[in-house]
Amino acid sequence: MKGISRAIGPIRSCTSRSLSASSLVSQRAAPKYDPETVRTDNEATSTRFEQTIGNVPQTTDKYVYKKIEQKLPDVRPLYLDQQATSPMDPRVLDAMLPYFITQFGNPHSRSHAYGWESEIAMEAARGQVATLIGADAKEIIYTSGATESNNLAIKGVARFYKSKKKHIITLQTEHKCVLDSCRALEGEGFDVTYLPVMPSGLVDIKTLEQAIRPDTALVSVMFVNNEIGVIQPVKEIGALCRSRKVFFHTDAAQAVGKIPVDVNTMNIDLLSISGHKIYGPKGVGALYVRRRPRVRLEPIISGGGQERGLRSGTVPTPLVVGMGAACQIAKDEMANDHKRITYLSNLLVDSLSEAIPKLVRNGDPKNSYPGCVNISFSCVEGESLLMGLKDIAVSSGSACTSASLEPSYVLRAIGAEEDLAHSSIRFGLGRFTTEEEVLYTVGKTVRMVENLREMSPLWEMVKEGIDLKSIKWTQH
Repeated sequence: MKGISRAIGPIRSCTSRSLSASSLVSQRAAPKYDPETVRTDNEATSTRFEQTIGNVPQTTDKYVYKKIEQKLPDVRPLYLDQQATSPMDPRVLDAMLPYFITQFGNPHSRSHAYGWESEIAMEAARGQVATLIGADAKEIIYTSGATESNNLAIKGVARFYKSKKKHIITLQTEHKCVLDSCRALEGEGFDVTYLPVMPSGLVDIKTLEQAIRPDTALVSVMFVNNEIGVIQPVKEIGALCRSRKVFFHTDAAQAVGKIPVDVNTMNIDLLSISGHKIYGPKGVGALYVRRRPRVRLEPIISGGGQERGLRSGTVPTPLVVGMGAACQIAKDEMANDHKRITYLSNLLVDSLSEAIPKLVRNGDPKNSYPGCVNISFSCVEGESLLMGLKDIAVSSGSACTSASLEPSYVLRAIGAEEDLAHSSIRFGLGRFTTEEEVLYTVGKTVRMVENLREMSPLWEMVKEGIDLKSIKWTQH
């Protein structure tokens, strides 16, 4: 080990002279968006493409560039879409920079100092991730994100134990990657039960217990829902699964780093983590895989056998270092972050509720993460409201399905009426959200809802006391 330290020393001395991200930010202002400059650059790129390939069809970059230019606002909007992604903490970038520039070695190279120092950093980050969820570092498998982690957990367990167990249980409100993984397994002959949830968004433990069969291999339940923020009774689910000798997986992308998570006290066997949901980098995640009692997985990626043979491929040292730093910061500041976000959440909900009648908060507010607030506005089309709030970055549901005009399947699963499901907006609050941003959002939302309702004949009927459900609409 002394030899490794001596070899790494000269390289680390170079790193100490590099500028931190925070100092770079202070020295150089963020570039201002200039549509003309972007247009010129993009047209030049498309021209080079045309000269090399030929005429550009409408589906390639020139068409896309034009569409993007039309959508980009002149002023950068406020960011209240933390469930889609979180801004990187500058301290995370500071930790990552050396591994982009000077300490760039492959962590799997064992013959020189570049590889040794990257491996040391990779394993230190693994320990930081493990500590945040109460796990052992050997139980952390690096992936490209929560989507891959969910795929590996669900498909890996199902395929490994398929000779004995071929039944899987999940919820109708799970993330699309979980639902699609289960559908893929159905095509392989597995039996999948998609449990409904209560109007609160929570699963009924008794319903779950009744669904477990002798051949059930896995139960997969999301810890914190990405659309309505409800926190499932994970500890009770874990205890039930352990008593029935069924593996329990939870997609904790929206929970880790925001609320306390302990895989041992909660009897969690597999847990998915995403780097960019905890103020870390995109393109990296992790899967916790319990060692005692041991959970066996069949890999879904073949290759060099990295990550104990469960996930082949070179581990990206800068990204895992960033995720490790994000986990360490989250552990240190979780209590303070939660207290502050709770205050901002209450300010947002209370202010909107006082100013706007016929407002519905989706999900159980008593069992929800405060940073995820999903609200439906009666007699208001959600897409129209989003267009009116163009200087505020919010969404009408999951970023993975936001291109669809169909109402959210999560809201439909909790029994929301279709008109209210169409009128929902998700407000995401985080570490860097300010009180001024929340107050501005409240004021702008109130004005836009009032304007849209003034144009709605349905709102006039509601004000007159007419029950819209009692009307029999005719189609011509």
